Amino acid sequence: MSRFRLALLIAVVGLFAMLLSQVQAQDTAELAKALKDTKVTLQDGLKASEREGKPISAKFEIEHNALQLSIYTMKGNDFMEVVADQKTGAVAKSEKITDADDLKASAEQKAAMAKATVSLLAATDKAVKANAGFRAISIYPKLQANHAVAEVTLLQGANFKKVMEKLD
Repeated sequence: MSRFRLALLIAVVGLFAMLLSQVQAQDTAELAKALKDTKVTLQDGLKASEREGKPISAKFEIEHNALQLSIYTMKGNDFMEVVADQKTGAVAKSEKITDADDLKASAEQKAAMAKATVSLLAATDKAVKANAGFRAISIYPKLQANHAVAEVTLLQGANFKKVMEKLD
């Protein structure tokens, strides 16, 4: 590969990384702003979703320009996406997951939760209690060195941080 091509490739990769980080920063700022006046917690959504199956992940997100609390659950052999009402935390809708990427993520989360002895709700509560002033905005289980752990994203004002909680 010529030096020119290599330099061009490095420049393109650098530009792409810079644009991606700007989009992510914009998304997180938008999410922090949307969550500012929301009283419903991630824990409320996890509790409410239990009637739709075992929670395997949860997150606040901006969907169609609106704040949404989405919880993935397992019900039998099906994966469900449960959306919690922003004012009450109660289940607003529940539908079977059919998207290939979402099914893949759900299967990975199911594998992690199969080794878990701690619920996502308990792990979220522990992370919030250990980080005074922060609120949980997402939790994703995964396998790490064959152990179940959860990555919990926390928010305080406009500051985000991620912590790991053991699930086994």
